[in-house]
Amino acid sequence: DTGNGEQLYECPMCSLTCTNIQILEEHVDLHLEEHSFSEGGDIRDLELAQRLQTEEDEQQRSEEEKREREEFKKLQRQYGLDNSGGFKQQFLRNMEREVDRGRMQPFEYHKRKADMMESLASGIDDGKTKTSGVIEALCKYYQNENKDVRRVWLSAGVDHFHSSLGDRGWGCGYRNFQMLLSSLLQNSFYNDCLRDTTLIPSIPKIQSMIEDAWREGFDPHGASHFNNRLHGSKAWIGACEIYSLLTSLRIKCQIIDFHKPTGPMGTHPRLFEWILHYYSTDNEGGAKVVCTSKPPIYLQHQGHSRTVVGIEEKKNKSLCLLLFDPGCSSQEMQKLLKQNSDGTGLKLLRKFVGSLKEKQYQIVAVDGVLSLEEKAARCRASQVLTSEKIP
Repeated sequence: DTGNGEQLYECPMCSLTCTNIQILEEHVDLHLEEHSFSEGGDIRDLELAQRLQTEEDEQQRSEEEKREREEFKKLQRQYGLDNSGGFKQQFLRNMEREVDRGRMQPFEYHKRKADMMESLASGIDDGKTKTSGVIEALCKYYQNENKDVRRVWLSAGVDHFHSSLGDRGWGCGYRNFQMLLSSLLQNSFYNDCLRDTTLIPSIPKIQSMIEDAWREGFDPHGASHFNNRLHGSKAWIGACEIYSLLTSLRIKCQIIDFHKPTGPMGTHPRLFEWILHYYSTDNEGGAKVVCTSKPPIYLQHQGHSRTVVGIEEKKNKSLCLLLFDPGCSSQEMQKLLKQNSDGTGLKLLRKFVGSLKEKQYQIVAVDGVLSLEEKAARCRASQVLTSEKIP
């Protein structure tokens, strides 16, 4: 009331006062409409933001799934699990390329194809990539070497096998198994274990032998990685598959896992010390050259494997491994059979501590024969754990 009888009406939403109730109602309605519009706008903005975020999340998820599929296919190709064929298909394709490029005559193609088919049918390696007698040549060389080698321990005799047109790029694990087996076959101690394997098997045969080990129950986790199938593929194998295969043959072996560097600059001196101990145990005599009866050692790291056939101790006490590499050709290996007095050819084999700097190494070392009961126990154990870690 203004005091002169005039009624005033105050807006409940702002400080405005009106003398007419209808004007006030219209004013308040404007407030309400404005608030409703603003609130609706906020809701629409929120809905839009949520929809945009959802669309962005879905796009990111789709791109991530696409990347994962591409990465999985890449890994399948890399590890030979892409169903692109195995040893036979790769051998034929590579020979066809050689003919197309004029590097191989058609008659040679047909001859090598026939030889390859015969090898696959028999399950026996054709021996075309084999070099024998290197250990014996090394023994003679070290007898006369008088520069910097204080002592050297060599494995029992072992043949070198290198990759062929059929397994180039993926066959190193199989070739190293052939090397190891070639040594065991020369040792009568393993005759009973190997009475069904008197000749070096071909790579497809080795794949079937590993599948047989899986069927016996060895390493089900590893088998599942390959969908329980190797034959007819270009699948890479590693230390666990070698362990399973050897143990299925009743050959006693162990996997040692050097899972991290133990020296400066990412080096693995503990690996070298372990191998020295392996070869020097029971071979401690005073001779400079010790030709042991110890089988060679399978050495694995990410992407490649090799075979350890000996170890040098230099006059300055440093250690140097001697390795057979499946990537080294027969022509290069045969140079070692005519070793020069200066030993330059040994560069192919020598690896010093500073040369092995992968993050992780595994070795498979053979040390005897298993009874049937021990084999069964190891089969059960392999379903849980197959390697010993060196701290």
